[in-house]
Amino acid sequence: MFSSLKVRNYRLFASGAVVSNTGTWMARITQDWLVLSITGSSAAVGITTAMQFLPMLLFGLYGGVIADRFSKRKLLFCTQGAMSIGGLFLAAMTLTGNVQVWHVYVTAFFTGLVTVIDNPTRQSFVSEMVGPDQVRNAVSLNSANFQSARLIGPAVASGLTAAVGPGWAFLANGLSFLAPLTGLLLMRSSELHHTQRTPRGKGQLRQGLDYVSKHPDLIWPIVLVGFVGTFGFNFPIWLSAFADDTFHGGVGMYGLFNTLMAIGSLVGALLAARRGTSRLRILVGAAIAFGALQVITAWSPSIWMFVPLITVIGILGLTVNVTANSSVQMGTEPEMRGRVMSLFMMVFTGGTPLGGPLFGWLTDSYGVRVSFTLGGLICTLAAMGVGLMLARAANLRLEVDLRRGRRHVGFVPREQLATAA
Repeated sequence: MFSSLKVRNYRLFASGAVVSNTGTWMARITQDWLVLSITGSSAAVGITTAMQFLPMLLFGLYGGVIADRFSKRKLLFCTQGAMSIGGLFLAAMTLTGNVQVWHVYVTAFFTGLVTVIDNPTRQSFVSEMVGPDQVRNAVSLNSANFQSARLIGPAVASGLTAAVGPGWAFLANGLSFLAPLTGLLLMRSSELHHTQRTPRGKGQLRQGLDYVSKHPDLIWPIVLVGFVGTFGFNFPIWLSAFADDTFHGGVGMYGLFNTLMAIGSLVGALLAARRGTSRLRILVGAAIAFGALQVITAWSPSIWMFVPLITVIGILGLTVNVTANSSVQMGTEPEMRGRVMSLFMMVFTGGTPLGGPLFGWLTDSYGVRVSFTLGGLICTLAAMGVGLMLARAANLRLEVDLRRGRRHVGFVPREQLATAA
């Protein structure tokens, strides 16, 4: 489960990441609640989320070109430092009592611009640290790392916000980036698995898109995470609305909901780390279950039913993310990995500027239960459609056999079905 931690450079990377991820979750929870407190609008929370992910939608593919062209270690040093500056700015505005909602929007947009380069660089840097044999395990542990921080961050942020105000949570986020910066400095360059950098040239962006279009095992997982990211991962809107409007809690309940989802996500990441392969059937099945459970959870009559269901949603959501991420990375040539992962992250997070305001408006207009239900229903239908397309690409057909003792529903090769007929 933890085999990639034997690599010294990856241990340094993971150690720094858990600190900065904790700060990021503190800022994310505090940011959402601050906007909701200032405006009283779920749509405003959706706009904040949209501002953070809009740059990925607009410029995400260019981040992959940059990641393939320059030293990933040096790029990460620049991006992590820039994120620290963004966190310190918002802390200064809040602690001085001058914060306004547009300050949050500007900081979110700035962070999104940095993330355009940071995300594909960080994703593709994993293979340089651990080598091809440990990529799947390291990707899973990265997700476990992120979700472990998600356990700590919301709880600390909720306590700080309730006790002394949100500014200190933003300050902690800004200072937390010192940890990954130190880890990058201490890495041994000689132990990295360097890949050949792509020289400057024309058509590199189009080359990446052409590469993905010719590989169905890449394009359909990317399409699926696009639907899931746009319509299924609007939890800042949904959980804050459930905590505030449906169950009449406060920032503490919102932090609890995020912590419980993080527990589920951590379990999902560790289970993914144990698996030896990243099967596309696991990806499709988890996505179908993820969407269907959202529909069920939306109509939970009490908080005691809502709480365990969102924990399971966390497990399934992380399973979808990790399985798609690792299968795409492992199916991509090293020199193309930055551009392919930038497309992956652009599709996964770039839909948030569309989904965030849309589901924020639906929540304000029709209630959070209707909004949550619609998101889950779209994810379920999309997963079914992608499953059929993957089966078609693999020359499989759906077989239904109602005879006793037989597998009633399954995919079989077309030749086998024709022979049976």
